[in-house]
Amino acid sequence: MRNTVRQELVARQLDEQIAARFPVGRRLRVLDVGMGQGTQALRLARAGHSVTGLESDGEMLRTARESLAGEPEGIRERVRLIEGDGRDTGVHFLPGSFDVVLCHGVLMYVPEPDPMLAGLARMLAPGGLLSLLVRNADALAMRPGTAGDFAGALAAFDMDTYTNRLGLAVRADRLDALTATLAGIAAPLHAWYGVRVFTDNVSNDVELPDAQELARVLAAEDRAGRTDPYRRVAALLHLCGVRG
Repeated sequence: MRNTVRQELVARQLDEQIAARFPVGRRLRVLDVGMGQGTQALRLARAGHSVTGLESDGEMLRTARESLAGEPEGIRERVRLIEGDGRDTGVHFLPGSFDVVLCHGVLMYVPEPDPMLAGLARMLAPGGLLSLLVRNADALAMRPGTAGDFAGALAAFDMDTYTNRLGLAVRADRLDALTATLAGIAAPLHAWYGVRVFTDNVSNDVELPDAQELARVLAAEDRAGRTDPYRRVAALLHLCGVRG
């Protein structure tokens, strides 16, 4: 459930921003940094775009390659998968090589994100779209608090790190700080959304409900992710910057 909500909402929001910025039918050059299993990369390739996936984790890369192998030839031809770190985009690509750059669920693993973000912005052509999905540091108390862990909630108010569900100590980011960073790297914030307002505490192994109930869940999450004050307490923030 949690991953389905995340992927579906990000897809809707990303498609909305792409439609607002680029002519209908234009084949875009997309870079997906830290692509994981390739959910968004493959979805965009199926939509006709040329996608380059950059992933440093060998197991994730193998999974993405296996998924790609099951696609029709026309889609496989539009996807290039590269093993590499998102902090080294300048090693692999020339500045201005892409219309859209995705960096979803990656910044929490990067101790100093600003240099990496500046490198991602340099990959964008003028008018290009930078899509970031980050853990919301301003809402770190929500997960333990809504789970009844009030000691954890009290501690989280003063922190910008947390332990994720993999047991790893990672970072979270604040909307105001990222807004300032995006302005400083010439890709100012254009739009932002909340992701997983209501479903963040759902267990990873919970099965999806029937189609009608899932549609209600997604509708509620979609509306909350676009509406204050709800989006400000979402577990994740989806920020879209535009290269000047």
